Amino acid sequence: MPTRVYEFAWPDRVVIGTIGAPGARTFYLQVRTGKDIVSIALEKQQSAQLAEKIDEILDQLGTIDGNPFSVPAGTPIELVDNDQLEAVEEQFRTGTMSLGWDPTTAQIVIEAYPLTEMDDEDVDGDLPGEDEADAAEMLLVRMPVGTARAFAKRTREIVGAGRPACPRCGYPIDPEGHVCTLPGT
Repeated sequence: MPTRVYEFAWPDRVVIGTIGAPGARTFYLQVRTGKDIVSIALEKQQSAQLAEKIDEILDQLGTIDGNPFSVPAGTPIELVDNDQLEAVEEQFRTGTMSLGWDPTTAQIVIEAYPLTEMDDEDVDGDLPGEDEADAAEMLLVRMPVGTARAFAKRTREIVGAGRPACPRCGYPIDPEGHVCTLPGT
């Protein structure tokens, strides 16, 4: 079966957002160009790591002599997007993701594939996630460096806006209450 690719080469909007209360939030990567919009669910940890790795790539590119790709050191104010997610219709839950750099267009490239049984189990000797070529669908997003910097900043803010950490044990404090579980007790 051919893979259906949701491709966004120069998106009007690409953000991480959440639905739900802290402790029960679902994270979404949402991309829109014109009226075409795709939302995929992902884990909080995937969101955090995506932002971290995007910043690492951009920071590394910014150190190249003359900064030939015009990588901003900070988030361009005109690209800050603090709006809520648009209407969310989940396309798929993300399993494997890849992140790269396309020097021909000076864009960060994100590929996301649906969660499969292979992401959880190794039933045929392949490493988890090796069956991307067999995936029924995938998301491919290419974003310029300024947009990528703004995306990473917003994502870090969204990830950090969850439940506060307990100062004693470090575990999240639920709205219903919290019982510390100190190591060794």
